[in-house]
Amino acid sequence: MKENIHPKYEKATVSCACGSSFETGSTKKELKVDICSSCHPFFTGKQKFIDTGGRVERFKRKYGM
Repeated sequence: MKENIHPKYEKATVSCACGSSFETGSTKKELKVDICSSCHPFFTGKQKFIDTGGRVERFKRKYGM
């Protein structure tokens, strides 16, 4: 392998939009994510149903439920 061509692997701080943060290893020093394991519905068990633009009502009108 060639020497001095690989990026440095350092400790990185990952910060989520919900406010939680943790440390991991990466070639970048800081990472910002939109969703993490402390706010993701799969891990928390809390499902958020967001009705954007009345999709549920349109579905009910279209299929007569």
